[in-house]
Amino acid sequence: MKKVKFGVMLRQEKTDFKPIREAAELCDELGYHSVWFYDHILGMGSIDSDIFEAWTLMSSLSTVTSRVRIGTLVLCNSFRHPPLLAKMAATLDNISSGRLEFAIGAGWFEPEYRAYGYPFLDTATRIDQLRESVKIIKAMWTQERATFKGKYYEINEVYCNPKPVQRPLPVIVGGSGEKHLLRVVAEVADGWNCPASNAGEYERKLSILKNHCESIGRDINEIEISEQTVCVIANDGAELREKLPKAQKRYGFFGDIERTGIVGTPDECIERIRKKVDRGVSKFTIFFSDVMNPNTLSFFAKEVMCAFQ
Repeated sequence: MKKVKFGVMLRQEKTDFKPIREAAELCDELGYHSVWFYDHILGMGSIDSDIFEAWTLMSSLSTVTSRVRIGTLVLCNSFRHPPLLAKMAATLDNISSGRLEFAIGAGWFEPEYRAYGYPFLDTATRIDQLRESVKIIKAMWTQERATFKGKYYEINEVYCNPKPVQRPLPVIVGGSGEKHLLRVVAEVADGWNCPASNAGEYERKLSILKNHCESIGRDINEIEISEQTVCVIANDGAELREKLPKAQKRYGFFGDIERTGIVGTPDECIERIRKKVDRGVSKFTIFFSDVMNPNTLSFFAKEVMCAFQ
C-alpha cells in the first residue's frame, strides 16, 4: 500500500503574513506532508479583497520551514510563460532543498484573466496549452539543452541550470474535465489532483483516466492520485452539528461536504480516509473548516494522521 500523505491548504486571503508563516511552521513541526495555496490573483470570496500571490508565499515559507513540502493547487498555466516557470520551479526546488510540490492546471476564473489582461481562451485551447507547457517544463528540467516547437509555445536550445534537486520533480495536473483534461493527465502528468466527489462520480472519472492510459499504453499506477477535500473534525456529535453548517457555507463549492468530505470524530475521519484510500487516493490536500486554527491542526495530526504512519 502507498504511504498516505496529508497536506493543508493555508489561507492567503483576508489575512496577514504572520499567521500564514506560523501555520506553515506548525505544519512543519507536526509532520504534515505539505502546505498549499491557490493560484489566484483576485479574491475568491470577493474580487476586491486582500490576497497574497502564491509563488511569492511559497518562496518565503521555504526559508522558514525544513521538512514540510510546499505547493500550489494549482498553478494557472496562463499566468507564467512555461520556460520561465520551469526556471522558477528549478530555483525554488534548490532553495527548499527539494521540497517543491509542482501542481499545474489550465486556469478557469475568467474575472482575473480579464482584470489582469490575460486572454481568456476557450477551455479546449487552454488545456492544449497546458499539455505543451508540461512538455516544455519537463524537457528543461531533464535535458542539457531543450528545444520544443508547438502550436502555442516554442523554446530553442534553452539551458535550465541548476536543475531541480528532485530527480525527477513530479508534475501534478489538477482538474476533472473528462475528455480533455484527464487525457493530458494520462499523457504527461505524474500525479492527478481531483476535487472531492461522491464515490460514484470519482469511480467514473477514474475509469475514464484508466481508459486514456490504456489508449496510450501507460500504467495508471504510475500516476499518484490526490484529492482536494474539506475536513470537519469534532470531539463529538454535538460539536460536529455546530461546525458542519458553517463549513458548508464556507466551502459550498465542494458540494455536500457531509457526503464527500472527511467529517466526524477522529475515528469517523479515519474510516472515511480509509475508504478513499481503498479507491486509490494516497494524498489529501485538506481545507480545514476553521482554516489555520492551530488547535485543529494539532488535533488532526495527533488523532488522525497517527493512524496512517
